[in-house]
Amino acid sequence: MTTARANQGKIPATVITGFLGAGKTTMIRNLLQNADGKRIALIINEFGDLGVDGDVLKGCGAEACSEEDIIELTNGCICCTVADDFIPTMTKLLEREKRPDHIIIETSGLALPQPLVAAFNWPDIRSEVTVDGVVTVVDSAAVAAGRFADDHDKVDALRVEDDNLDHESPIEELFEDQLTAADLIVLNKTDLIDASGIKSVREEVASRISRKPVMIEAKNGEVAAAILLGLGVGTEGEIANRKSHHEMEHEAGEEHDHDEFDSFVVELGAIADPSAFIDRLKGVIAEHDVLRLKGFADVPGKPMRLLIQAVGARIDQYYDRAWGAGEKRGTRLVVIGLHDMDEQAVRAAIAALV
Repeated sequence: MTTARANQGKIPATVITGFLGAGKTTMIRNLLQNADGKRIALIINEFGDLGVDGDVLKGCGAEACSEEDIIELTNGCICCTVADDFIPTMTKLLEREKRPDHIIIETSGLALPQPLVAAFNWPDIRSEVTVDGVVTVVDSAAVAAGRFADDHDKVDALRVEDDNLDHESPIEELFEDQLTAADLIVLNKTDLIDASGIKSVREEVASRISRKPVMIEAKNGEVAAAILLGLGVGTEGEIANRKSHHEMEHEAGEEHDHDEFDSFVVELGAIADPSAFIDRLKGVIAEHDVLRLKGFADVPGKPMRLLIQAVGARIDQYYDRAWGAGEKRGTRLVVIGLHDMDEQAVRAAIAALV
């Protein structure tokens, strides 16, 4: 029996993964607003107890996904809490009187897709749901700038002196793991680089994996629902052949955790001059090597909140929705960086910008 026939009648689920700031949430927002009448349930996994992505998506006003259909898992990386969080969430979703036409799961930018996809082989889930496909979103501008690769020439030179030197960085490993799991790779933000840069990104991404999944280009996360949904792969039956670095380390008896990364929330008052704040924020990000910053700002006199999304020193900002009646206004920024980031110094530097 073919995979497609075996999965007939099951609810399809699409797993959307990709490193911090690749544009997953923006792509999902676009998808929800152009879902062609499908009733979609959305499961969002944040890194740490943050809840920002869910707040962005709840404000998108899409009929395809009501607020009750958006489920947030904020107890840790979904790849490490599958049994405790994901499976009970899926079970409750399947018990609803009005079941969704399609389930979309947005993983944390630090999550490994493999354990999550493998969880769809859980008996009670496998009989009801199939993984339509894994979509990995890539920040093309970041790849072109070399943010996912160490200086390999330098590493190789050092290895001559130290045979125990680890070739891979945590960032580089995660990037490769997310590519390895993919059925479809979306090279996002291609509008930020030229044709030569896009060609280089394609070659770099292809060199990272032995499989050859379909690769498409996008800007601003704009990909048609017909492309993202309906891949019909049944990836849960394939995932055992797409092992991550950490799975291979597990087989060798090593522990998997996310101690390489830290996150925290900075809460501020109103931002009187958002342009000046953003300009100075770039300096803080560069000085402290912040990987990702995202959140909302309260701008006096503005009825809408200002959404701030930063990847490295590149910062996007726009007013996304009006503050709700009775909603407490304020500025809330999530900061994510490597574990040796000086949290207190970053907090003080951001606070000094107001």
